[in-house]
Amino acid sequence: MSRLSLTALALVAGLGFVSSARAEEHGAHWSYEGLSGPTYWGSLSHDYEACAGGHQQSPIDLRAAVPAQLAPIGVTYQAQPLTVVNNGHTLQANLAPGNFILFDGERYNLLQYHFHTPSEHTIAGQPVPMEVHLVHKNQNTGALVVLGVMLTAGEANPVLEAVLNSAPAEAGPPREVADVKVDPARLLPAGREYFRYEGSLTTPPCSEVVHWVVFKQPVTVSAAQIDRFAKLFPHNARPVQPANRRFLLEGGKK
Repeated sequence: MSRLSLTALALVAGLGFVSSARAEEHGAHWSYEGLSGPTYWGSLSHDYEACAGGHQQSPIDLRAAVPAQLAPIGVTYQAQPLTVVNNGHTLQANLAPGNFILFDGERYNLLQYHFHTPSEHTIAGQPVPMEVHLVHKNQNTGALVVLGVMLTAGEANPVLEAVLNSAPAEAGPPREVADVKVDPARLLPAGREYFRYEGSLTTPPCSEVVHWVVFKQPVTVSAAQIDRFAKLFPHNARPVQPANRRFLLEGGKK
């Protein structure tokens, strides 16, 4: 395993969640625009070299998938008091122990979820207004599974509403909102068909340690919620990366 991969796994194991702001303590400042934007991430720090030199980078365009017999993702989520942080790059909700998925027969604990606008993954070249990433870690191996859900305009989503109502307007420490409980399951679609591929973190250090699961069915958020998020983060999506020689699989339960 490369030094970058070991660094990424150590970050995840030691911190309990993948936080963009904390990751910067181990490398240079980065952003989504200008000379610290995605084009230059790989040159900002030795820790970020995978952003430029990796061959399994994320996100990707989801097209030409290979049909496969993919096992359903077993989801066990429950409502918890909300802890939300504005880390300068997104709004992120951190989770206490108790929520998890079963993936390839292994348990992965839900650590956090966060939002991007527009979507980082595209479908046949087209983004949607937002995307949420639910980040899970295997407590034994440190491996990551990220569930990606496309968020399209329609009815308001109660989880995003709670996050928006509770989030600090400026970057800073996590804010605990003990009297607000949210169930992350309400970020998941009813249909559980999905795309699967091997990829990376979509922010520096871009380490290639992620099993990606992107659900085919979107979840709706309201136009007002999209606008409220975009006022805080007008564009926080990494451009799509080359698929190279990776397999993109599709399957799962409808």
